[in-house]
Amino acid sequence: MSASVRAMNAAAALRQEPRRHSGLRIATVRVLVKLTSLLGGRARYRRAHLARGRFLLREERVGVPDLPRGLEGFTIVQLSDLHAGAFLGRGGLSEVVEEVNRLGPDLVAITGDLISSHWTQALPILDDLAGLRSTFGTLAVFGNHDYRDRSEHRIVEAFRERGIRFLRNECARFDTGDGTLAAVGVEDLEEARVLDLEAARSGLREGDVEVVLCHNPAGGPALARPGCVAVLAGHTHGHQIDLPVLRRAGPPHPGLRVELGSTALVISRGLGVVGLPLRVGAPAEVVVVRLTRREG
Repeated sequence: MSASVRAMNAAAALRQEPRRHSGLRIATVRVLVKLTSLLGGRARYRRAHLARGRFLLREERVGVPDLPRGLEGFTIVQLSDLHAGAFLGRGGLSEVVEEVNRLGPDLVAITGDLISSHWTQALPILDDLAGLRSTFGTLAVFGNHDYRDRSEHRIVEAFRERGIRFLRNECARFDTGDGTLAAVGVEDLEEARVLDLEAARSGLREGDVEVVLCHNPAGGPALARPGCVAVLAGHTHGHQIDLPVLRRAGPPHPGLRVELGSTALVISRGLGVVGLPLRVGAPAEVVVVRLTRREG
């Protein structure tokens, strides 16, 4: 099988049909957003969900057979689904960033949906995100919302200037001296113009411990394989309002963690919201992924 055919097959396995909503639903959501914003929704959401002690620090341990000693305890802090806009703006993530920095992670990963509807919404939260501190820096991938006006390249440029790197079907490798972690980032499965898993993995080397950043957890089964220890995703908000009937308003949520053979699919409930500045049964969270060594 030729390389081009393999690449097309890999992309086809990942690609998801974009969700499209009716005009009535979109108009209704816009009215709700405007109304709740006028009633102080941003400040209320920040106090209720983004203040210290209000968001969850969730730890996920990923056991890796014969993990190189240099990667024992390697810690990735995952932030997801920020949805800057009506309910998140400048300074809104300050206490989240302080808590992340207190943890002293090796790497920070942002798994998409930085904005809600326009690329400029990413700029007010950039000061907060640029304050993140870790051994190897901050990586990010795009989510479906980030392509709304097809100006995602502007987000890339602005964030690059502040030291945050987007992985767009590419790989970043981090050598600890005794073991290398390779972070593979893929474009969004629904909205990206180009989705190329083969290109994303082309930078991998034998012996690398692979972690994939993929906004949509639906890609987990196609991404899982020996050597890939974890896929970090978001997108679902954990339903955001986890109540009967209302759960169906958002994308399917497969759970907080799904074991796919030797690969752990870890799904973050995210930090931001869509539609309403409200979470029920789905706390805003920071996910702390720690690699641990197990024999065999």
